Amino acid sequence: MSFIDVLEQLMSVKIVQVILIVLIAIIMQIVTRVIIGYSVKRALRRHSSSIEQEERKRRDTLVGAFRTLSGTVIWVAVVIAVLTLLAVDLAPYLTSAGLLGIIIGFGAQNTIKDFLAGIFIITENQYRVGDIVRLNAGGQDVAGVVEDLTIRITRLRDLDGNLHVVKNGSAEIATNFSFRYANVNVNLDVSYDADIDLVEKVINQVGQTMIEDEALKVHIYEPIQFLRVDSFESSSVRVKALGKVEPAKQWDISGEFLRRIKVAFKHNNIEIPFNRHIVQLPTERSRA
Repeated sequence: MSFIDVLEQLMSVKIVQVILIVLIAIIMQIVTRVIIGYSVKRALRRHSSSIEQEERKRRDTLVGAFRTLSGTVIWVAVVIAVLTLLAVDLAPYLTSAGLLGIIIGFGAQNTIKDFLAGIFIITENQYRVGDIVRLNAGGQDVAGVVEDLTIRITRLRDLDGNLHVVKNGSAEIATNFSFRYANVNVNLDVSYDADIDLVEKVINQVGQTMIEDEALKVHIYEPIQFLRVDSFESSSVRVKALGKVEPAKQWDISGEFLRRIKVAFKHNNIEIPFNRHIVQLPTERSRA
């Protein structure tokens, strides 16, 4: 008996055919993952963003979504192929599945809604893996770093380390804190006796020294500068300073700016007022 005859006999054994189908599916999934990664990377390179970090976030999101979708299609095809190979008559199941599908369809409306919302999130580039976002889901706000984004759900990790799983269809409002750039928006209170021109000069000087700092300048796109007198408070004049920084770095840069501005204000005798309560004691006549 030749090797070919032995191989034909082995192929006639259904268990061997099932194993072969599964192995082919695994190989197809591996190849598909590689092709998807290469294709997405090449497609985004043609429309590359000016910020490499933005391109990487979008690439990771698209690759993850397409790999999940392709894996689902491959393994559904494997199940159908195996059932056909085992001579399972699918017609009765498909007929009963039609009625069952109608029943399930009413209960699966939310799932379909999640899928559609996920497709729009990915194609419209609303947020990506690695972005810092706040989602309003069911009237409750959850915020954190996007760890995973699939067609159905978004996983957020907050500062406390908690993982929030949000259905894409339930997120009514999505606020992205790290898309392309972020603003450092700082309100500073100074006393009514302060010279506003001097305050403006000091704020601009601090912002300029920060952009000249080797450790900070890579994260600052536009230096923090005096913007305007924003309002008159009960015991202070509120001024606003604004700058443009790298996404997700606004909190670090803002904290460093406040640390430096406190020192600069003290050096220039600019008072940062605090709430004061004046208590007037009754006089002798009022007590009488």
